[in-house]
Amino acid sequence: MIKNYSKAPLPFQGQKRRFVQIFKKYLEQFSEEKIFVDLFGGSGLLSHTAKQVHPNSKVIWNDFDNYSKRLANIQRTNKILHELRKVLKDYPKDKRIIGETREKVIEILSHVNKGFVDWITLSSSLMFSMNYGKTLEDFQKSTLYNCIRQSDYNAAGYLIGVEVVRKDYKEIYNIYKDYPNVVFIVDPPYLSTDSSSYNSDGYWKLKDYLEVLNVITNQNYFYFTSDKSQIVELCGWISSVSSVANPFVNAKRINVSTAVNYSSKYTDIMYYYKKD
Repeated sequence: MIKNYSKAPLPFQGQKRRFVQIFKKYLEQFSEEKIFVDLFGGSGLLSHTAKQVHPNSKVIWNDFDNYSKRLANIQRTNKILHELRKVLKDYPKDKRIIGETREKVIEILSHVNKGFVDWITLSSSLMFSMNYGKTLEDFQKSTLYNCIRQSDYNAAGYLIGVEVVRKDYKEIYNIYKDYPNVVFIVDPPYLSTDSSSYNSDGYWKLKDYLEVLNVITNQNYFYFTSDKSQIVELCGWISSVSSVANPFVNAKRINVSTAVNYSSKYTDIMYYYKKD
């Protein structure tokens, strides 16, 4: 049997693991004849879940962040973690790595830097939650902690049956927008939320977030945002002072409280709309 993943097999900032069960519930409202198009595929968790609920449906994952490259290099990542475990085996858990031990950790990272390195995954073993490095230099200048993962990563069967593409979301939308049986899954990086680990090059501006709303107009959709973005409030205000329709007006809203740490919390939001 194919494993049913409740979270992404490799770390990914903003993955929708807290929404998986709710997402499944509303996916069941659609038939097997639907095409599910994950426009901002991220970790692929939403696409994986759609394929689990509707195994005979076409599911398209836009690998915008090239997560598939990280999946393809899991064995290499596991080998690096194996070397790090040997250095950190007697080091206190969750403590700052200093002195000779830090030098040995940096030496390992410097040695493997000759090929592909999944720095995001390594960050989860050497940095505290929500902190990410993308290069060797990031690790050399950062405070490191012994958060080393004790088991290997495994993504066996994760995206079996899912069609993988890597294009601008607008290109994919234009291909499928006129299909009567399409359901768009829309999970762009959140406005006013840290997206340092995304492959976005910092180009997301308010205009970009508003343009995304074009893909949910008159479509079946799942749309994810947070109370930090205030996109929903902005849409409500615009519709109140103009003739522009609010795309969320007839959609069902589901809230999930999310804690970044003991002092920082926000609300993740899923909007669900089924037009037929």
